[in-house]
Amino acid sequence: MSNLSFLVLLLLISSAVAVGVCSGRQYSRNEFPPNFVFGSGTSAYQVEGAANEDGRKPSIWDTFTHAGYTGGATGDIACDQYHKYKEDVKLMANIGLNAYRFSISWSRLIPNGRGPVNPKGLQYYNNLINELLSHGIQPHVGLFHFDLPQTLEDEYGGWISRRIVKDFTAYADVCFREFGDRVQYWSTVNEPNVFTQGGYDTGFVPPVRCSPPFGTYNCTRGNSTTEPYIAAHHILLAHASTVRLYRKKYQEKQQGFIGLSIYTLWYTPFTDSKEDIIATQRANDFLIGWFLDPLVFGDYPEIMKKNVGSRLPSFTDDESKLVKGSLDFIGIIYYVDATVKDNPDSLKKQLRDFSADIAATILSLPTLRNSSLEDNSRIEYLQGHIGGLLEALRNGSNTRGYFVWSFMDTLEFLGGNMFGYGLYYVDFDDSNLERYPKSSAIWYSNFLKGGDITTSSDAVTTDVAKF
Repeated sequence: MSNLSFLVLLLLISSAVAVGVCSGRQYSRNEFPPNFVFGSGTSAYQVEGAANEDGRKPSIWDTFTHAGYTGGATGDIACDQYHKYKEDVKLMANIGLNAYRFSISWSRLIPNGRGPVNPKGLQYYNNLINELLSHGIQPHVGLFHFDLPQTLEDEYGGWISRRIVKDFTAYADVCFREFGDRVQYWSTVNEPNVFTQGGYDTGFVPPVRCSPPFGTYNCTRGNSTTEPYIAAHHILLAHASTVRLYRKKYQEKQQGFIGLSIYTLWYTPFTDSKEDIIATQRANDFLIGWFLDPLVFGDYPEIMKKNVGSRLPSFTDDESKLVKGSLDFIGIIYYVDATVKDNPDSLKKQLRDFSADIAATILSLPTLRNSSLEDNSRIEYLQGHIGGLLEALRNGSNTRGYFVWSFMDTLEFLGGNMFGYGLYYVDFDDSNLERYPKSSAIWYSNFLKGGDITTSSDAVTTDVAKF
């Protein structure tokens, strides 16, 4: 992983509430390159609602939430962006967003996973894209955000079957054909490292596949020792197949860019011992190198091949060539930091999963609730990290944009409606689901409209600007 930082194009950085980062400096939006993009984002199942309307069929997230895993909260209505998209786009324009990052619901566009396109689904995404563009906001589109059509999961097991490569590529083909004349930025898969570990090892997200003793829930199917690696392998092949299609059929005419978005943690050693330092590199190889090494070098990290052994699928020569270089950018999704402690004893276990294969213990993952309208800790986080990003750009970073997660409070994957990471508070107890700007929305708007930002260890200050 140490050589990857200068080989990939960083485009997207998402941020959520976390411990504030402040270092005492002043900056403004005007100091960033003129073409630098500031935006925010959501995902389809978390905000759209209308789950049973206009031809949409269930995804694995519908099945998951209706089974009670999110405390009774479901995406049946969510934020109702399906009906309120014009209102939401107006709010985005009021803040001053350059771009909006959203995902397409495969189950809404192609309800059976393959076959006929749903006209109502097609109309909705056309309307949303056109509405964004009419307000000068770039659409950045994700093709897959954890919400596989349930029909494909039932038919052949979804991502654990190689059949998914063909179906995903065909789905992407529809998106490129129908929307690519107006969409220039495509991300194939969001957080594949989280999806594969959570969905196929510990089973804390759909499709809830795991095996004892590793599962968070009592999974009724799955194999934690092999399936995370199998699903990841098929995601990489599906991604690469989709990129090949885009480059061959659409990119020259549409002049767009395609990549994928990886979940990251800022790992630091628990101690300054050699063992913990090596364990930190190993954790990075398993979390990030798992996907980036194949995309850049054509194969998995050596330490993964050593620790996982025959349970890790292999690329054929043709597959390695297909995967290698199959990205125009890499999205870096970052929320919090963590410390890493060496744990070699895990490799002695007869039965191992992804976490045991890392041979390290991950400590300290701080997140804060953000449901209050006065979310000053979030402002500290944003101003510190955006300031740090500016310094990185001055030192030669090829980062092209920064996207705040999330535009509004959403149905959170791990907490239902209990957590609110949005710039806008959504009153889920109100039948109209009113949106209210949080302090962070006002701060972000002030920054985007040119206000000076001053960071310090004991205060949060911005030049006053009307919102």
